[in-house]
Amino acid sequence: MFQLLQTDVSSAARRGRLTLAHGVVDTPCFMAVGTQGTVKCMTPHEMRELGAQILLSNTYHLNLRPGIEIIRGAGGLHRFMGWDGPILTDSGGFQVFSLAKLRKLTDEGVHFQSHIDGAACFLGPREVVAIQHALGPDIAMVLDECPHYPCDRETACKAVERSLAWAARCKEEAAKTGFRGKLFGIVQGGVYGDLRRRCAEELVRIGFDGCAIGGLSVGEPDEELFRIAEETAPLLPATQARYVMGVGTPRQLVELVARGVDMFDCALPTRVGRNGTAFTRRGTQSARLAAWKDDPRPVEEGCGCYCCRNYSRAYVRHLFNAEEILGLRLLTWHNLHVYLQLMRDIRAAIADGSFESFRREFVANYRVNNPEGKTT
Repeated sequence: MFQLLQTDVSSAARRGRLTLAHGVVDTPCFMAVGTQGTVKCMTPHEMRELGAQILLSNTYHLNLRPGIEIIRGAGGLHRFMGWDGPILTDSGGFQVFSLAKLRKLTDEGVHFQSHIDGAACFLGPREVVAIQHALGPDIAMVLDECPHYPCDRETACKAVERSLAWAARCKEEAAKTGFRGKLFGIVQGGVYGDLRRRCAEELVRIGFDGCAIGGLSVGEPDEELFRIAEETAPLLPATQARYVMGVGTPRQLVELVARGVDMFDCALPTRVGRNGTAFTRRGTQSARLAAWKDDPRPVEEGCGCYCCRNYSRAYVRHLFNAEEILGLRLLTWHNLHVYLQLMRDIRAAIADGSFESFRREFVANYRVNNPEGKTT
């Protein structure tokens, strides 16, 4: 499934290849987020044009709407959404974190109150595997408990033990159902290195096809994010893909690749694009700036995306001021291109031995912005 092709001589950065049922994925890779079975504002054809190799969808949301029976009747998620490439489905574990006010945790699973209509629903290891089996992804994630940041040691310890118990049961259920995709474990443990080690070692003992470093991008500063990834990645098998979930900015991706991470997903490029913010290789810019009013330059000079090849900053700003849907689409297109091109450039830098200089130059030139594009 995962072939490690090369490790950088000056860092832990790796170049590899994932061979999955619906295609090959070169790593390091970025997965655009298609929570509801679609990448917002984009068609599958456009995602192919951008060079996307794998997309992410969400078990919790698709189970609520449109419902598993509808997707099953359509022949699975790939056919339902018109995407013939690989798909990874999250288990719904992040909703344990994000919908904390609408759920109750037990050792058996998670009792949710639907964020749509308030109806009761339950996700345990058996349900999560059954739903993902019906969806038919190439990679499925186990159910886990993602604690808030900051959390005390006792809370983190309980989350680790519960996540490990659920992971073992997910693997058992996957074997029972005949799930044909790859099943990934998730390392929890908060900021506590010994808990991360215990969780990683037990997941390796249980045996999964790959592992994610979970519980990041939940409010911790970059220094903690990088430290946890740097300490945890070496605990995972070198022969399997390593995945940091829900991260992040371009600068974070470069730094995490340097620490041995292979896979990423994040809603940032699509979300902030719809809100009028453009990612560039040097930071972010707001399309609503007065300076863009009559600026004939593209969103980012030197960018080869469809938006930058054909339209000016002035036009993009006009679209947002006029509340035209095309503005949302163009900046989403641009932002996804930036992320996917960054991954291609990282892979090329690892291949030719220049990753460390690439990393230094990129980080030095990237302005530290908050996710909505305001310089801090």
